[in-house]
Amino acid sequence: MSFYYLTSTYIIEVIDTISTTAVSSPLDPYAAAHLRPQGEGDARPTALQIIHDEGLVNKMTDKVMFITGASSGLGAETARALHATGAHIFMQVRDLKKGQEVLEEIRASSEGKGEIELLFMELDSRDLVREGASEFLKRTKKLNVLVCNAGIRNPPEGRTKDGFEIQWGTNHISHFIPFNLLLPTLLSSSTPSFNSHVIMVSSGAHRTSNIYFDNVNLEGIYDPKIGYAQSKTANILVANQIERLYGNKGVHGLSVHPGSIPSKTQRYDDPKQLKELKKLMKDILKNYAQVAATQVWAAVGNV
Repeated sequence: MSFYYLTSTYIIEVIDTISTTAVSSPLDPYAAAHLRPQGEGDARPTALQIIHDEGLVNKMTDKVMFITGASSGLGAETARALHATGAHIFMQVRDLKKGQEVLEEIRASSEGKGEIELLFMELDSRDLVREGASEFLKRTKKLNVLVCNAGIRNPPEGRTKDGFEIQWGTNHISHFIPFNLLLPTLLSSSTPSFNSHVIMVSSGAHRTSNIYFDNVNLEGIYDPKIGYAQSKTANILVANQIERLYGNKGVHGLSVHPGSIPSKTQRYDDPKQLKELKKLMKDILKNYAQVAATQVWAAVGNV
């Protein structure tokens, strides 16, 4: 959950619920680790731990996975963990130099034996998104996992190159288009032993706004928090519809909330408010390796 939206009362409620009701089970083996969170780097699992615990190191060498926003933070940690499976990893980036540095670091330290490569794609242009999807299909005819991770949060009012409110265009449109272009590949890549997965990375912010269908650009009423919230609501609805339409055809849609972490996506937020909330939420905050665990588990688990 994005901690910008949480009040101290809600934080107490969340911690109290975790502390008194979490019980591990075969379906939820990490519940006990969440009983009494102790902040970043505590006993809650990391993304790479998920891969090890599931016995998947170099066990998915026939799979292809595509992660958006993979040059830093949550996306980079997701790419790092998924590469350990031995899958062929595509990292969508808009800064090739920065992306190459992350790629080389992953390649040097990873247990995975699969290929890893960059895919340039600007997310504020429908044409460039389409070009990126086309380039992906030139390089491979398979796609088993699509992780829609990239996003922008609470910026000043702005527009994409196509005139969409920047959060709506970046967080929603830039993932909805490639999903549709890559859907035939997701369908053809699905097998009975491993159905294809589409992961939409959302946020607790969806609770604060529905979608303004008659004014998605928020013309005349722009509020950065509402813009972010409606884009995250859209991510969830897309995942739900993917599951409804294609789940029985071998392509599953999942929306996940990675958890709370101070990150560069909060650069537009009020620093004083963030500092205060960080203090209030210090016990439930995660580090990047931990916060990537949710979407990694969604990516590799059986649905």
